[in-house]
Amino acid sequence: PLFRAMVIDAYRRKCAVCALSHAELLDAAHITPDSAEEGAPVTSNGLALCKIHHAAYDKFIIGIRPDLTIAVATRALEETDGPMLRYGLQGFHGQELRSPPSRKRDRPDPQRLD
Repeated sequence: PLFRAMVIDAYRRKCAVCALSHAELLDAAHITPDSAEEGAPVTSNGLALCKIHHAAYDKFIIGIRPDLTIAVATRALEETDGPMLRYGLQGFHGQELRSPPSRKRDRPDPQRLD
């Protein structure tokens, strides 16, 4: 709960990818899993993501590059489905995070993202 609170607050209660501001739909996603030795519960190891973007991140459908640019997996970019795929995932490819933390110390660690 403390990790979630720190991450969600650092991202001003918005999804880093889409800027959704319904806190009840946001998760604190670990960059390095908390089960890993390096998976410390610190803000720089977290991303505030809405439920759909958290699931897509965990399944390697989207990623965040060290320069805080969103990358969508080629397989997802090549699919044709409906508006959720087009606007909810594909449309963010190549864009910068919409809601990065203001404080530099809270920003995602580029080495973890790499």
